[in-house]
Amino acid sequence: MSRLLPVFFVFALLSCEPGRAGPAAVRIATFNVAMGLDEAGELATALAGNDNPRLRQVAEILQRVRPDVVLLNEFDYDPSVDAAGLLQKHYLDRSQDGLAPIAYPHYFRAAVNTGVDSGLDLDGDGATGGPGDAWGFGRFPGQYGMLVLSRFPIDAQRTRTFRNFRWAALPGALRPANPDGSPFYSDAVWQRLRLSSKSHWDVALDIAGATLHLLAHHPTPPVFDGPENRNGRRNFDEIRFWREYTNPHGDPEFIADDRGLTGGLDPNAAFIIAGDFNADPFDGDSAPGAIAQLLDAPWIDASCVPHSAGALAATETQGGVNARHRGDPAADTADFNDRYTGNLRLDYRLPAATLEVTGCGGFWPPPGAPGHAASGVSDHRLVWLDVQLLMT
Repeated sequence: MSRLLPVFFVFALLSCEPGRAGPAAVRIATFNVAMGLDEAGELATALAGNDNPRLRQVAEILQRVRPDVVLLNEFDYDPSVDAAGLLQKHYLDRSQDGLAPIAYPHYFRAAVNTGVDSGLDLDGDGATGGPGDAWGFGRFPGQYGMLVLSRFPIDAQRTRTFRNFRWAALPGALRPANPDGSPFYSDAVWQRLRLSSKSHWDVALDIAGATLHLLAHHPTPPVFDGPENRNGRRNFDEIRFWREYTNPHGDPEFIADDRGLTGGLDPNAAFIIAGDFNADPFDGDSAPGAIAQLLDAPWIDASCVPHSAGALAATETQGGVNARHRGDPAADTADFNDRYTGNLRLDYRLPAATLEVTGCGGFWPPPGAPGHAASGVSDHRLVWLDVQLLMT
């Protein structure tokens, strides 16, 4: 899944040229671009030209932050369209707001569970069919998909996906229960239900001889359910999947990928967990301790929190429920209704504790700063992390 490298871009790769030993700085980002559109084919139509205002703003943000690798959440998956190629040709290769173009010659995309009919009654309404009975909530297959763009080659043989991994296969899974204690899902449904609302991907990046595993996902929002808290519990366990997968002291043989290979990540592997986790450490509706499963893991370095001046300014000017939040408002990465939800920290890029982190941040410029208008293209903000990798 590669494209030819533009000539002007070759020079930017010299610091990571194969055969050059020593450290190299790599910027990893995640960005929920909110391009999970209402109808199948809408994104394809937008990508067919170069004048979609939202895609131009997404491209502008990438040209400003210039990540080497970026995970895009809520980017509809349509196997009939070369979405990465069209995004590159019509938006990223073109200057946005006077900025230099940016090239991603490699990409990874794969099917997701959203909108794929399960044939089961998953939402408990007594009928089958519709977005609530898809393996992951969606109005059509591929809605709210994912896309990884990369400067570096992707090792397809070492890349793993876990779209079909069953929720019940996770030891100690939080099976949703009705208020009377009875299971919300019947045994027949529970044994088939998939854990991932979209998918879990282990994307193996080949960075001049060093391998970095981008662990990408987008857990379901912990809302839009009932007293059984099926979405809150699923969100918790979708996050816990990566804890089990990366735990150097665990026994992850229960994990099977979509090719049937079992086991977790090599204990010595370099990794970054990235995505819109839909879980705030202090506020919001996620189950208690959901994101703490990763933030508190000793083999994960969660010390670099992506602050931004725009997040702080938004809380100060928007008020509402934000005034009752306990978390640091400068660390927020999502801007929601200030009467009911407020601004939250939902987007993360969490590296292995063995990696050297040199910086991080969130792209949320305050009013009047360059890029402020573009940052409102989504209800989420791009967050980035800089690490040093030792080239071999």
